[in-house]
Amino acid sequence: MRLQFCKRWLSIVALLIVVFLGVSCGVGMAADLHVDPQRGEDTADGTKTPVKSIAAAIRRARPGDTIHLMPKVVYRDWAAFFDKSGESGNPITLDGHGAILDGCDPLDVRGWIETEPGLFHHDNLMPLTDAIIARWFLVQDGHLNRMRRCSKGPSEPLKAAAELQPGEWTFIKDLERTKSARPGYIFGTFWLRLKPGQKLAEAKIEAPMRPAGVLIHGTSSHLVIRNLTATRPYNDGFNLSDSRHIQFENIQALNCGDDGISAHGHCLYTVDGLTSIGNATGICDTGTSETSYQRVLIRDCIGFDLYFLDSGKYTVRNSEIISSAARAFCLSGRTAPAEPCRVLLENVLIRREKSENEVRVSANCELRTNQVTLLNLGIQATGGTLELSRTFIGGSLATHPPRKPRLHLWKDAKWRGQGNWYDLDSVRVAQETFTEKQFDSFTRSVTGEVGSRWEFATEATATAAGIGARPMPITSR
Repeated sequence: MRLQFCKRWLSIVALLIVVFLGVSCGVGMAADLHVDPQRGEDTADGTKTPVKSIAAAIRRARPGDTIHLMPKVVYRDWAAFFDKSGESGNPITLDGHGAILDGCDPLDVRGWIETEPGLFHHDNLMPLTDAIIARWFLVQDGHLNRMRRCSKGPSEPLKAAAELQPGEWTFIKDLERTKSARPGYIFGTFWLRLKPGQKLAEAKIEAPMRPAGVLIHGTSSHLVIRNLTATRPYNDGFNLSDSRHIQFENIQALNCGDDGISAHGHCLYTVDGLTSIGNATGICDTGTSETSYQRVLIRDCIGFDLYFLDSGKYTVRNSEIISSAARAFCLSGRTAPAEPCRVLLENVLIRREKSENEVRVSANCELRTNQVTLLNLGIQATGGTLELSRTFIGGSLATHPPRKPRLHLWKDAKWRGQGNWYDLDSVRVAQETFTEKQFDSFTRSVTGEVGSRWEFATEATATAAGIGARPMPITSR
């Protein structure tokens, strides 16, 4: 009997050990995968020995795993997540540790033909579309040359090859070859002119060969991307389509062919810490996406600084936009009965530099602001609903000459204001124009202005009164 008891007790102990080991293994399943483009091998497991490419690490990653890039290393690579997901509470993390994903490669001189001294052409550089050409650029000695073209902004026509000056490029579409291309694709010839006598191999030219720094598509979900810079892809720094529960932390998008970051389809993601500089567009979100940004710095963009479209819900908080793009901030909704394009700004400073510009709100859009400062930036609403709270709209004494913004509300636009401070040139509501002395008439015309004032103010005096954006520790990085 004693022997049976001992056997039974040993069985219980063995079972407990097995259960304990099983739980321990389950807890310890999360892996750290490392990517080293110099020493890594894609046949390695990524844990004991690093892999060479980010794609290899993504293939191996499972829920709870973290992919580590080398700190502050420049990767001629991109991170593409196609139908790749973590789990709720157990995401897949890509930690760049300050690494840079560079979309450009040094120009491969093979395939380039010198047709005359200094003039080179290539007939089949890479698979192309009209959209790629609209975003294209070349880099020479570190300087990015878009040939004064922008996918969402002012663009000059492509030059003829004979018109090129040293350092310039162009593209000539081949209509005959394009007829036999895959649907949506085109063929053509790139032309490049150098200084007379300069060799192509010595010109230090780079070309964008990757579409994005980080691309997240398909059914991808529960991903964390942090501490990473995307620069010089021919499309977006961070491009997402139909991806859910994505979290970005401390990311940068610099000198991208199109958008710094862009949502398409139905995306759900948050961004905490974004620097978007030198892109065609700072942020461009579309579809029915729901996106939330905080601690954003945007400057030196070309086409748009902020561009929100369709039927999404978009939020920007605690951010600074130094606006110099062709269009500063636009909301564009779909035709009703589609859901409106909804944008909320909280504690945001938008300072317009150089030329005059405006916030543009179209029909079937809703713009709400709370403690927002618009400097040197007017508003034109051709439709939609605008609700402004504790917002300052005024000019800056630093502009030459000093100027004050204007508001223009078309007859279909609905305006509500509470506790705002305006230092404006004028306000036009439908066909009627109001000045500062006619503020009471303006408030009656919109039937939605409460506790606001129209008088001289500066950003500093408004901030001291608790109106407009609060000072934020956001600086150029």
